[in-house]
Amino acid sequence: MTALQRLSDTIAARRTADPDSSWTAKLLATGPEKCAEKFGEESIEAIIEAVRGDRQRLTSEAADVLYHLLVMLAARDLTLADVEAELLRREGVSGIAEKAARK
Repeated sequence: MTALQRLSDTIAARRTADPDSSWTAKLLATGPEKCAEKFGEESIEAIIEAVRGDRQRLTSEAADVLYHLLVMLAARDLTLADVEAELLRREGVSGIAEKAARK
């Protein structure tokens, strides 16, 4: 099991935790919109570090982005497995062809 899968499993387990004792439960209790907003904030922070070129800070912010992405997905009852299934569906398809198929 990868660190990302373990994180996803932990987030799923914390859905029913006490928000006073779990940051994840507290985030999920704010609702999907706030979880999405937090994901957006973390994404912007990662972009800033990518532009600055600080590898250590970018690595840290990228970890935050992945965590908040998984929380946002959980807030909408989606899982890492759902995203992995979509990636498998797209595997072997040119990015250009995949984008054209969306239209």
